[in-house]
Amino acid sequence: MDRRKIRDQIRLAGAIFFFWLYIPHFTLYICKGRLHKTINVDLDRRKGKTDLQMGYGTMFLYYLHTDRYFRTLFYHRIGPMLEMLIGWYRPGDRYFVISKTTKIGEGAYFAHPFASEINAKSIGKNFSCRHLTTLGNKVDGDNDHRPTIGDNVTLGVNVTVIGDIRIGNNVVIGAGSVVVKDIPDNSVAVGNPCRVIKANE
Repeated sequence: MDRRKIRDQIRLAGAIFFFWLYIPHFTLYICKGRLHKTINVDLDRRKGKTDLQMGYGTMFLYYLHTDRYFRTLFYHRIGPMLEMLIGWYRPGDRYFVISKTTKIGEGAYFAHPFASEINAKSIGKNFSCRHLTTLGNKVDGDNDHRPTIGDNVTLGVNVTVIGDIRIGNNVVIGAGSVVVKDIPDNSVAVGNPCRVIKANE
């Protein structure tokens, strides 16, 4: 048995032992049908990230207990009032910030998004990004001039997307890019300023 699987089994055992901490989280997960479906699609994006075979309920418990970034996403999905009630004793990551007014589609996957600020008008389905991501407006408090992100968008490390621009569907943006203009559907784009280098059919 390899070390990774042993590590994952120990983490799962810890999550099961501390299950009682997450009873309020499970209550929301089970009782709110739309939230339940959305979280399950989020969890689908995490399949294969561990060596364990888990059902949705077990995966939900595992990631709530072991992944503070997943907790941040979960609290964003349930809203600020419920987050205040149940998130204070098992908080998300304070260096990963999602604006309360940002709408995020199902299937979001944040891979170690340390020092990331997510402040977009909306983000489509199956979005993923890594650390040092910044999505925001050009002027503080000007929420009308924020990015709109389509479906199936992947951002590399240290990507900045600023202003009232649109990133289309099925787009990959390379590490270190600064995006200040619209990116069309089915594109690969890189650079500062970011430009399209490949169009996928």
